[in-house]
Amino acid sequence: MSDLLGSMYKNSSEAIFFVNSEGEILHMNPAAENILDLDVIEQMHKGEAVSICNSCAGYMSEEAMISCVNCFLRNTKEDFSSFQVYLNTRGKGLVPYAASFHVIDEKEGIRVFMLLNLTKQYRTQEMLYQTNMTKYVIKAQEDERKRISRELHDSVAQELLSSLVDLRVLKYMNADEVVLNKLQQTEASLTRLLDDIRRLAVELRPASLDDFGLEAAFRSHFKWLEKNYGLLIDFKAELSAARYSNEMETVVYRICQEAVLNALKYANTDEIQVRLFEEDRELQLIVQDAGSGFQMNTRDPKGTGLGLFGMRERAELVHGQLIILSEVGVGTTIHLRIPLSPNEGGDTE
Repeated sequence: MSDLLGSMYKNSSEAIFFVNSEGEILHMNPAAENILDLDVIEQMHKGEAVSICNSCAGYMSEEAMISCVNCFLRNTKEDFSSFQVYLNTRGKGLVPYAASFHVIDEKEGIRVFMLLNLTKQYRTQEMLYQTNMTKYVIKAQEDERKRISRELHDSVAQELLSSLVDLRVLKYMNADEVVLNKLQQTEASLTRLLDDIRRLAVELRPASLDDFGLEAAFRSHFKWLEKNYGLLIDFKAELSAARYSNEMETVVYRICQEAVLNALKYANTDEIQVRLFEEDRELQLIVQDAGSGFQMNTRDPKGTGLGLFGMRERAELVHGQLIILSEVGVGTTIHLRIPLSPNEGGDTE
């Protein structure tokens, strides 16, 4: 048993210090030596008194940061079986540790001070927090898009349409030619404005995405692109399920929308292939063009840097993988793969 304890003490990733009642270090394991400056360790090996206080930057209580005023080394009333302490460490600066402080020899005042580096846990927590915040921001953004889109479609567009109908009625009333010409010009302006409002409503958040799902939203969007830009989109949908989670549908739609928009702007092509399908328990999207392409090793591809970053960020929100392949003069392929949960998708067997 003593051999096992000795091995644990020597090989433990936790730093272990044995200290006296004054906080002077009596002994420490290799992990603890990695914390202290080399000159402090050298002093200790020479038999000089070295205190843990030299590295301590305070500890955290339930209320606030505590310093030397209420030092854990001398405070015998509070429970220090588990708390958080900050130490100035060799080569790493100020590091947070999960600490425990126990008396092992009350008569001699010898205690053991054990430390576990929390840097990795903090980074994990920070990444989780950032991911959750990104999800929250994107969800709030989509909810606001949906609200504005509905408002434009159900209120503004309807009011404008009603005014347009009233204006058309005026054309059939007795009026001179100048007034009729003005009515026709105003009618044409209102018609263009109504079309713009409807387009904005769809771009903000297509109602078909919420009401009917991905395939219907894609077909509607591609039909509009073909009508207004002459862009031919060869769309194939091979889905086993009619609907997926709202978050997943939004991610797929936005990534496809951005990929097609990039191709329209920069690929110098008039034809794009889009395939939406299920395979290997994944929902997959492929957007492919045979256009100009771009250099993959370019840090910020012209006109696409922010779009590509946004697509990758959205894919990560649903634990998806975004693969981007491009070659100058050959074209670009965007491949999105999102794992399906057991209750999503159709039966692939």
